[in-house]
Amino acid sequence: MDKLLWIAASGAKQDLLATGIRANNLANAQTIGFKAQLEQARAMPVYDGGLPTRVFSLTESPSNNYETGAMIQTARDLDVAIQGKGFFAVQDANGNEVYSRDGSFQLGPDGVLTDMHGNIVLGDAGPIFLPVPLDNLNIDMDGTISTRPIGAPVNVSEEVGRLKLVNPDLNSIERRADGLFQAKNGDIFEASEQVNLLSGTLEGSNVNAVNEMVNMISLQRHYELQVKLMKQADDLDQQGNMMLRIL
Repeated sequence: MDKLLWIAASGAKQDLLATGIRANNLANAQTIGFKAQLEQARAMPVYDGGLPTRVFSLTESPSNNYETGAMIQTARDLDVAIQGKGFFAVQDANGNEVYSRDGSFQLGPDGVLTDMHGNIVLGDAGPIFLPVPLDNLNIDMDGTISTRPIGAPVNVSEEVGRLKLVNPDLNSIERRADGLFQAKNGDIFEASEQVNLLSGTLEGSNVNAVNEMVNMISLQRHYELQVKLMKQADDLDQQGNMMLRIL
C-alpha cells in the first residue's frame, strides 16, 4: 500500500504547488507588464541504492508566457509600452541591473526617473535624471527623452536622456521573486536598437483570467482525487491488518 500512498501524496503536494502558480497569475491579472508563469508536472523515479520502485511528481515553472499584453492608452507623458520583444533596464534596491516590462514611470522630487515600485530607471549612461519642472516631455520610439528647456521657445526641444532597452534571448533570462527578470548567468545585457516604444501607452498583463480559473478548477479536482486515493490506501491497509489478526 505504501506505493499507492506515496504516489498519491506526491501528486497532491504538486497539485498544491501548481495551484499556487495559477493563483499568482490571477492575482496579477491587472498588473502592468506582468508575464504569466507556466507550470508543468513530470514523473520522477526515486533512486536510493536499489531499483526505482517509487515515483513522485515534480511541478516546475519551465518558462513564462512572453506574449504581449493588451495596450492601454493613457495619454500620460511618462507612460510607455514596448512593442513586441524587449525589456526596460532598471536598478533594484541592491544596485543590480534587472529588467522589466512595466513602463509606468514616475519622477521623483530630485528628478530621478523610477518605476511604480521605486526601482531606478536606467539609461545608456546609468540612472536617468530629468530637469524639473518638466515642460513638453516626449519619449521617442527609440527611448530618447526630450523636453523643452525652461524659458526656451515652444518649438525648441532638448535631448535629456535615453532609456536603456534590451532584447535578450528569452532562454537566457529568469524571473525573480519580485516579478523582475535577470540574466541566468548574472551578466548585464547590452542595449538594443531593435526595441521600439509606444508613448502614452501601457502594456497590460497577458494573463488570461478565464484560462487560469479553468486550470485552477482542474487542479483542485485532481487534488481531491489524490486525497481519495490516499484514503483508499489507508482503508486497504486497515483491512489487511484485520485479516492478519483473524489468521
